[in-house]
Formats: sequence, C-alpha cells, structure tokens
Amino acid sequence: MADVKKYTGPRTQDFIPVKEIRDGIVVLEDGSLRAILLASAINIALKSPDEQQAIVMQFQGFLNSIEFPVEISVQSRRYDIKPYLLTLERRIEQQEEELLRLQTKEYIEFIKWFTDSVNIMSKKFYVVIPYTGSAFSESKNKSFIDKFLGTGSSKSNFKTESAKFEEQRSQLEQRIAIVKGGLSRLGVRSEQLNTEQAIEVFYNMFNPGESHRNIPTLQE
Repeated sequence: MADVKKYTGPRTQDFIPVKEIRDGIVVLEDGSLRAILLASAINIALKSPDEQQAIVMQFQGFLNSIEFPVEISVQSRRYDIKPYLLTLERRIEQQEEELLRLQTKEYIEFIKWFTDSVNIMSKKFYVVIPYTGSAFSESKNKSFIDKFLGTGSSKSNFKTESAKFEEQRSQLEQRIAIVKGGLSRLGVRSEQLNTEQAIEVFYNMFNPGESHRNIPTLQE
C-alpha cells in the first residue's frame, strides 16, 4: 500500500489573524482588540426627501463625532427558506379540513416557485470597533521555555496579561457605548455579539458553502 503523505502546507488558521475570542472581545494576533456590534437597518428609500437628508446629515455628524475608526461590514446571503417550508409541511399534517390542506400545499408550491425565480437575500450589518493595544505582546515575544518552563513567572505573566486585557477592554467598552449611542440617535438598534455569536459569524464567513445556523439576530 502506498504511503500517505501528511499535508505540511498552510492551515486555514494561518489565514485568520484571530488569536482568541474572550468575553465577546476578539483578540487578534498582534494583541489588538475588536468588538462586533450587530446593527439593524433603515430603509431610506421609504423615507421622504427631507427625512433622507436628515438621516444622511445625522450619520455624517456621527462619523465626525468619533475619534477612532470603525468598520461597517455587510454580509449578504441567499435566504434559507427550508425551515419555513418544513413548518408549513408540519401544519399540513395537523390540518383536519381537506380544503385547508390543499391551500397550504398550493402555498408551499408557490413559495418554492417564487424563491427559485427570485433571489431573496438576507443581509446582516456589523459594526467593528477596534482598540489597538499590546496586552499580549510581551508574552508573545517570550520563548516557549520562558513561558512554560521558566522560574515560576508564568502565573505573574498571566496575571499581568489579564490585568492589561481588562484595562484595554474598559477602554474598548467606552468606544462601544459611544457608537451605540450614535447609532441609536439615527434610529438604528445595535447589540454587541457575545463569544458564541462572534464565533458563528467567523465560521459562516470562512465556510460560505455550508448551511448557516445560529446566525445572530437582534432581539425585539
């Protein structure tokens, strides 16, 4: 039997500059932090010209009021209608009247035809708030032996890193409050993603071919 060669090329992790996600905060390899807000949308096309102008001016004022950069990311994906169709099919089994069963079947066929004819897309809006720091730069420069086989300094290094992380997270949370306040004045609701939600966002981003589950949503 031929020998199976072990793959030694680059890994997927090598292209993702994320070191860890702690308490909903994304820690990059360079030690900087990122917070991700899920934001609602405004259909500006349904607004009157005066309202549209007011929204644009308010958004401009919001951008001018912050002293740090933000990134707005839009993820657009084809809407998965399968869960809704499964719900309708279960209702057919529960229906006792034949007329209602027939109408539900015709409605399911119409939904299938419509979704095949028109690309129904779902959009998610994320606001990424950065804070550039060096909470982990010192330990990153240390060797493996210094960190794990040193003269009892590992615990103190861990405490120092934790203290720096908490200090920088406090600064980041101030930025989060500023951004959420500015978006609220625009009529845009926003929520910070927790650790699990942030992981799902990255997973869906780097696995576009798979079905997406646990996509974060804004609570009413």
